[in-house]
Amino acid sequence: MEAGTLSTELGIVIMLSVLAASLWIPYIVGVNIHPQEGVDDFARPPPLTGFPDWVHRAHRAHLNLLEQLLPFALLVLVVDRLGGYSALTFWTAIAFFWLRVAHALGMISGVARFPLRPMIFVGGWLCCLIMAYAAYAA
Repeated sequence: MEAGTLSTELGIVIMLSVLAASLWIPYIVGVNIHPQEGVDDFARPPPLTGFPDWVHRAHRAHLNLLEQLLPFALLVLVVDRLGGYSALTFWTAIAFFWLRVAHALGMISGVARFPLRPMIFVGGWLCCLIMAYAAYAA
């Protein structure tokens, strides 16, 4: 790849970083449209138990994305540094992106229930393992 050319894999990391940086919004909207009496939100975040289920799921969707984005992004950077991009890393990055989008949307909406949501999360984990393999193979 030429200098200054953005790979698909790095582009995916950028898009996922923007998603992760924005996924706090549904949680904050939920917290603000369902205020809890007698709770100072700025002193300590309120317990999630007092909110509708979707607010709790929005919080977890944000945390789940962060849990997988960090290792995936680091692995992509290692593969980038080693010049190890291939068809495998290209399709793994695309799959990871759509799995993470499906996970966030499915979790917040409540559509992705057991066993679908854990299967999507495991799919993201497998993408991390494949990217790790690509790093070692480079």
